[in-house]
This record gives sequence, C-alpha cells and structure tokens, in this order.
Amino acid sequence: MTHQIDPSVAPYLDLHPEVAAALAAGQAVVALESTIISHGMPFPQNVDMARGVEDVVRAHGAVPATIAVLGGRLKVGLTPDELHLLATDKGVDKISTRDLPVTVALGRHGATTVASTMRIAALAGIRVFATGGTGGVHRGAGSSMDVSADLLELARTDVCVVSAGVKSILDIGLTLEVLETQGVPAITLGETEFPAFYSRQSGFTSPLTVQTPAEAARVLKAKWDLGLSGGVMLANPVPAGAEIPAAEITPHIEQALRDMDALGLTGKDTTPYLLGRIVEITGGRSLETNIALVRNNAMVAAQVAVAYAQLG
Repeated sequence: MTHQIDPSVAPYLDLHPEVAAALAAGQAVVALESTIISHGMPFPQNVDMARGVEDVVRAHGAVPATIAVLGGRLKVGLTPDELHLLATDKGVDKISTRDLPVTVALGRHGATTVASTMRIAALAGIRVFATGGTGGVHRGAGSSMDVSADLLELARTDVCVVSAGVKSILDIGLTLEVLETQGVPAITLGETEFPAFYSRQSGFTSPLTVQTPAEAARVLKAKWDLGLSGGVMLANPVPAGAEIPAAEITPHIEQALRDMDALGLTGKDTTPYLLGRIVEITGGRSLETNIALVRNNAMVAAQVAVAYAQLG
C-alpha cells in the first residue's frame, strides 16, 4: 500500500532513504517514538534500547522509522549521529502535537511523544507504531483535567499504536472510558484482561481481543476500509518473565506519585519524573521491564505491519 505525501507537507519531511524506499514499494514500516530515548531512559541504556528495538523490527521483516524533530525538520528514520544527539543533548524538548508548529517554525529539536509520533507517521504514510506505554487520563484528573493528548490523537489519526497498555501510573479505568467515548478500539492481544505496562493484568477486562498479529492487521484494514477514521490501540502484555506484578509495583507507583506531588510537578514533566523515580525505587528493575516490553512491542508491531502490507 503506497501513500502520496501531501505536497504542502513534503517540504518539512526528511525520510531516511531506507524508509522512503520501503514506503514507495508498499513494504512494512514501523514507526518508533523518540521521547523514550531523550526523556524516558538514562544514557547509554537509551541508545542501546533504541538500536536494539530497530534491530527487532528488522528481524521480523519490517523497516524501522524512529521519528523526531531535529533543527525544525520532521525526521522519519534517524542516522546513528541523529540518534546519539537525541540520547545525549539536554536541549531536546519533549513535544506533543500542539508543540509541532513552534518546534518546526523555530528550528528546534524535539523528541516526539505518542501523539506527535502518530501525527508525523500518518503524514509519511506509516500505519503501525510501536511504543512502550500509551498515555491516558492521569490520576486526579477530575480536578486537574490532565488527560494525555495521546487519547485525542488516537481518535483522529489513522495509526495503530502497539503498546503494553496504558502506563500504570495513570487511571486505567477512566482511560478506557475516554477511548470508548472517542470510538477508539482498545484491543488486547491474546488476553481478555487489559494490561498495565509493567504488569500483565490491570484488573480491567479488555473491551476487545484478538489472538494474533494477523487478526489485528485484518481489523486495521476493515476499520479504515469502512471509513472509520482514527487509530487503534493494540495492547500487548509485557512478557511474563519480565513483568512486575501489580501487587508489587503499585506501592512503588504510589510512593513516586507522593514524591511528585511534594515537588509540585505538573503537565508534561510528570511522566518522565514518575518513570525515573520508579526506576530509582525499584533499583533499576522497572527499567529492565520497560526495555523488555518495548522490544516485545516492536516485534508485534513488525508482525502486524507485515501482515497489513500483505493485505494489499
């Protein structure tokens, strides 16, 4: 399935030659976000993780396209030097969809969140995207109104996001309610219970289930063929051997939330702080789990992308 890039968008896009060739040939491509590199993990684990995830995508028959904004350019696929810059430059902003015009117009560097990665992937014609965990409704959102832009982007952008579910630092139940309201299929791969990032179980029944990546690909084709715009959340539970069970991780999350409140952090600073604090509290175990689930999501996303490309 080939995609014609909008002429008004083309001047802003830099497609890596490998990605451009794959898209032109209708081959499987998997988008990868960059916030996890610049704001989600410490150096050098972030570089090793990013390269390893790209290798996983290739090993399963697809072309990886790590996405970022560098010098105001929308980068779809990164060179080794660009990847290193993202991993080490403290001046790289964490940018969501709302930040794209300013970052582009002023020639800044930006690491893309789930929302902005989805938007850039869609502009390039990429339909499948692998990440760690998806954003959602924050705990206490009844007073803070803190709802991730990821959810609204899923409602309007035709990309399948493969994640290990909603980050367990969030309110998973309310997030599933918002997805339902927005008409976004929240589908769990191979399980009837929705996963919770570090843990395979969240306590919430999954709204929808598929058994294989090929089934997921058929769902994507049916959705978009029917004119049902917007994305799909494909929740892929963390591998059993790498999970931190909910009963074990929950006290650590609650401690991190208390520490964050004491610091008065809000908005886009919250998730990087919480993930980093949980790494500290767990003595690095949560980082190992995070890396394992990202690699697992990359594998599944590649399998979905290959199956989707074969559907024509």
